[in-house]
Amino acid sequence: MRSSVVLVTLGLLLCSSSSALAQEPPPRIPVFVVDLHATVPLFPGDNPQLAISHGLTSAAELPGSGFGVQAGAHVYPLRLKAITFGLGAELAAGRSSQVPAGTSTLRATDERFTTVAPQLSLNFGNGHGWSYLSAGVGTSKWAIFHQGSAEGPADKERLKTLNYGGGARWFAKRHLAFSLDVRIYVISPGTPFVQGALGSPHTNLLVIGAGVSLK
Repeated sequence: MRSSVVLVTLGLLLCSSSSALAQEPPPRIPVFVVDLHATVPLFPGDNPQLAISHGLTSAAELPGSGFGVQAGAHVYPLRLKAITFGLGAELAAGRSSQVPAGTSTLRATDERFTTVAPQLSLNFGNGHGWSYLSAGVGTSKWAIFHQGSAEGPADKERLKTLNYGGGARWFAKRHLAFSLDVRIYVISPGTPFVQGALGSPHTNLLVIGAGVSLK
């Protein structure tokens, strides 16, 4: 379901390339762009193996969706016909928390995710606005723990993480744009740290971000 949402969103973004409003040719995609986004990471809310691998009592203690930030810097050194190739790097972080209501026996839980990775992008459009597809491979840390307790060994492990997705930038002003990014982080399985339990499972984490871009 999440993959379908991403594919539909990316298709709409790629069809939204800006058209020139003036007689003169539109400017090319700039050499350098910085992105700053607020994000909504859709953390898994019902995954027993994930819960047990981090020492939680049950999957009901997983906090679910949260909030985060995403920052990236990209350069565009090469254009080939309609495609401009980009190189960059991204830092993303997200967190969520849950405090059970009433007399529930469940414990309050925090969840934190951070990742950093280089990215390669294919860009379509011009300096007024363009859409893109991008991907990269880096590492991430994914911590899930009861509030008031220390993070366990599983939460300090760096996990290989593939990210892929796309988005668009619309420059309403010369140096300032509204931008949107939809991305999936494919997180590799973790090492077992809880006796008698499996490590954290292979997980796809969907993150939706929106904010500004500067050129």
